[in-house]
Amino acid sequence: MNKQSGFTLIELMITVIIIGVLASIAIPSYQNYVLRSNRTEGQALLAEAAARQERFFTQNSRYATTIAELGFASANSQNALYQLAITANANPVQFTMTATPINSQTRDTGCGTLALNQQGTRTVTGANGVEECWR
Repeated sequence: MNKQSGFTLIELMITVIIIGVLASIAIPSYQNYVLRSNRTEGQALLAEAAARQERFFTQNSRYATTIAELGFASANSQNALYQLAITANANPVQFTMTATPINSQTRDTGCGTLALNQQGTRTVTGANGVEECWR
């Protein structure tokens, strides 16, 4: 009798099933990791804008009400994942800035829009808490 070597169809199907199960676990975890790491871009954008707000305040005795006053060429973050906005307050010694996710970062529904005010209070619009989104 001639002995044949190779894989049987059942062995091949078991291998495909194992790879499918591993991929179904790994891919969502990786996507969440990417969203979480991209979130730091929004945090950095708000931190930079807050520093510019404080510098603007020391020179003008009020906070800036537009992004142009802070010297930003664009409202978008470096990789166009977040868009910066300043909410004008009636009181010139207060500000609230938001970093709204755009493009591929809009999938980050857990945290949504990040916000920062003149007191350093951080907020989010998503279902996750501030600690989860600002770490």
